[in-house]
Amino acid sequence: MHKVKDLTGPGHTDRFGIGGTDLGVMAIAPDGRLVAVFGDTFERAGVGGPGWRSPVVLFGDPSTARTGIEWTGSGGAGPYAAQALPYRHDSVINGRRVGTVIPTDVITLGNAMYLHVMVCAGIGAVHWTEIHRSTDNGETWHPTGARWPGDDHGGLCQMLTWAAGDDGYVYAFSTGFQRDKGLILRRVPAGRLTEPEAWQGRGFRDGVWAWGNPPTIALTGAYGELCLRPVEGRWLLAFFDAGNYRIDVLNLARPTSNLYDAVRATAVHGTAWRRENHSSGYVAQLYGGYVVPGSTVDDLHLVVSQWNTKKNWPYRAMQFAGGAPAAAG
Repeated sequence: MHKVKDLTGPGHTDRFGIGGTDLGVMAIAPDGRLVAVFGDTFERAGVGGPGWRSPVVLFGDPSTARTGIEWTGSGGAGPYAAQALPYRHDSVINGRRVGTVIPTDVITLGNAMYLHVMVCAGIGAVHWTEIHRSTDNGETWHPTGARWPGDDHGGLCQMLTWAAGDDGYVYAFSTGFQRDKGLILRRVPAGRLTEPEAWQGRGFRDGVWAWGNPPTIALTGAYGELCLRPVEGRWLLAFFDAGNYRIDVLNLARPTSNLYDAVRATAVHGTAWRRENHSSGYVAQLYGGYVVPGSTVDDLHLVVSQWNTKKNWPYRAMQFAGGAPAAAG
């Protein structure tokens, strides 16, 4: 893959009060706009300082999705991108100190959008996860009441990605937020997304895989951010492979495909700062890897985050493009 452009930072998102931010998971709103949800955000270019909020929403022109996303607005009363959820950082909520709330994925179902978030004490420490709903195309978000404890299924339901199939179900892969766990698969009827009791795991028992069993690890490894999307009749699963320091993409016939047998390719390689080469897909301190709406298998676009943890800049989201792994026969 090669870098298309920086999506955030000086010269790109200053007018929204966004200097430093990360993540940027995306979906198309019911009104056709591109909706991107970012994580911890600051007014200055970097981590820290004034204007800390998370998550924040930017709106993009979908016609620019494969040439370099152009932002058209933000969630909030004016150009300043407001925090999408009403809470204070480092406050006590339900008896627990909440450092921040981090988005993991967003989905559009009918005329509503749903946002899955992790309520965290800090990086890797998840108190619980929950779902929020927007009925105004991502402008405002409200809690649905759907909530899961952070240790649900052994802590494997924290970092989540989801996508709707044509069979009435939403399929969701998830892992922990510690970047040291494998993936599990669950599903839920699309009309019951906000009912925790309606979610089913896919697990191996008595020699067979079946829905309704406790979920079994579907792919061992050490994973971070995930993004599952149907693309041209296939299912693409992009993820940060922390164990191998890279962003990989799986090309699946269906979410229940054997992930070990799936065609897999590295989209963006992690590297040292002195060896960065964005035109060849080598990025220092990378993570993320979210599919841009409008991507095709031959022209796959990903949002890649980068954070120099020593200098706190760059701390940004970037757009990369290239082909997805070819499907198996």
